[in-house]
Order: sequence, then C-alpha cells, then structure tokens
Amino acid sequence: MIRVVLADDQALVRAGFRALLDHESDIEVVGEASTGREVVQRVRSSRPDVVLMDIRMPEGDGLWATEQIVRDPASAASHVVIVTTFEIDEYVAEAIRAGASGFLVKDTEPTELIRSVRVAAAGDALLSPSVTRRLLSRLASAPKPEATAATLAPLTEREREVLTLVAEGLNNTEIGLRLFMSPLTAKTHVSRILTKLDARDRVHLVVIAYESGLVGPGRL
Repeated sequence: MIRVVLADDQALVRAGFRALLDHESDIEVVGEASTGREVVQRVRSSRPDVVLMDIRMPEGDGLWATEQIVRDPASAASHVVIVTTFEIDEYVAEAIRAGASGFLVKDTEPTELIRSVRVAAAGDALLSPSVTRRLLSRLASAPKPEATAATLAPLTEREREVLTLVAEGLNNTEIGLRLFMSPLTAKTHVSRILTKLDARDRVHLVVIAYESGLVGPGRL
C-alpha cells in the first residue's frame, strides 16, 4: 500500500486529491496539512511514501518543508512531489535542489496524478525531457554549484553515458534502446550510479549531472 500525505492550504484541492487517490486500491491518504510546519509534523508521525506538496503555504512554505523532510533521517525516505500552479514556477528548481523528487501541475489529468504517485513511490523520475530542459535552464540562471567534475570520478564511461541520458529525462527502457541494452541492465547501471554518487533519486542525478558539467542547457 502506498501511503500519501497531502499538503495544500486550499481544502478544496486536498479534497479533490483525496477523492482521486482513495479510490485506488493500492493508495491510501494517511494525512493532510495546510501549512509547512503542519506537513513536517504529519510526515514525521505517519512516515508516508509520497508527499504531494504545494509550494505557497503559510507557516513555512513547501520549499522550507521539503528541506526539513529530506534532512530529517526519520522522514527522509518519503518522496516529496511538488504540486504547483505553473510549470515555470520560479521555485521549482529550488525545490528540486531541496530534495523534491519531481513536480506536477495542479491541472494535471487524474490518471497522470495517480501514475505520478506510483512512480514517486517507486523512486523513479518525475521529470519529462521537456521539463528537464526547463529545470536546467532555471538552474543555469542562478547556479549554485555543489558538484564538480571530480564528483563523477567513480563512474565508468558507460555509467557516464547512462547518467547523461538520465539527465535528458529518459527512463530505463528508453536508455536501453539508446545504448542497445536491456531495461534491466539500464536499471542496474542507474542503481550503481545512485550509490556511487550518493544521490537521493534520479531527479537528484539531473542536478548532479548539470552541476558537474556533464550536461547543460545547451548540450541536451
């Protein structure tokens, strides 16, 4: 069962999400919150698999709440998905840096919302290639490099190739097709890269790939 916490200062939005998710046999909404501080407390107490997080909330916004959740060992296993009004929300890049596993727009189709919860719970990427390009452009506009070329030293040449494709937003099947390998082999490479780079998830790999200079907005 996938456990979900909903964080949004609009009760109507939370009710709509709950109605959709509770209808699924493998998803359970275990908590709701209307402020940043409240969602941090809810996540610590309920240990959900996924948090659907609004950015603009009182008493600590979604960015602050995401940082608190990711940094706390008691809640770091929860995958935070930012839910925003616009795909070009100025805070999306900062949310990804803070540890969010991806983001959705509020007017996304119901089936996409449900799919995204399952994808996030599995630890997979929630960034399409087009969204990845916008994210990299946003990072480029206000760079805060944390990784360097030396960060990638533990990787083999094949792993660097795989990381480049992850940074393009490709899934395991697409990586396999591009590099003439099976999806399972691609998944194994991604798992090894995550371990070697001490990355939270595939979205974190996108940021590392950019900050280390492996890829950039003009190189995708």
